[in-house]
Amino acid sequence: MTVHSLLTPENSTVIFIDHQPQMTFGVVNIDGQTLINNTVGLAKAAKIFNVPTILTTVETKGFSGYMWPQLLEIFPNQTPIERTSMNSWEEAKFVEQVERIGRKKLVIAALWTEVCLVFPAIQAIEAGYEVYAVVDASGGTSQVAHDAAIQRIVQAGGVPVTWQQVLLEYQRDWARKETYDAVMDLVKEHSGTYGVGVEYAYTMVHGAPPSNKKVPALSDD
Repeated sequence: MTVHSLLTPENSTVIFIDHQPQMTFGVVNIDGQTLINNTVGLAKAAKIFNVPTILTTVETKGFSGYMWPQLLEIFPNQTPIERTSMNSWEEAKFVEQVERIGRKKLVIAALWTEVCLVFPAIQAIEAGYEVYAVVDASGGTSQVAHDAAIQRIVQAGGVPVTWQQVLLEYQRDWARKETYDAVMDLVKEHSGTYGVGVEYAYTMVHGAPPSNKKVPALSDD
């Protein structure tokens, strides 16, 4: 049995596959706004911890449309790797990028789960990589399709995770002050009731001003 160690910002690569309009239209196993929230949350987590990130798209101008602007805004200096293949692992430029980064843990989110996630996941595992499939930042054309794909990835040796699990696994220790504030801001924006709880603790327990209120500057007079 393979034992998968914990994810760290130093041992993993985060990959976003085909988060594009036409692919999004076909997703039915998860609410669209929730899918966008979770995916953007994962992207911001990667950004906070300086984790190498790969973006890839399929048939942008011929069928699928451009990658979501929310993702492109987070990674303004990256151009998604364009493909014709449904399977990213069959695109040489994609594999070259994975190999160039050189990390064995691949955190992957993709649309659709049953095609664009499961295909490269299985081949990456065959090539000696560990795959962590982000189940709530991926989506399929039915609940059955999504679940069956995740089961297949697990049977191949992959690990299902959620976007918030990845975020907190990267942070790990609240004494890690260099990323603490950014993580808390991300939680308040993207983690639903968890974020509300953080805001409550700040304001009602610790006496901080509400997030939308700036503390007035002290006068020199």
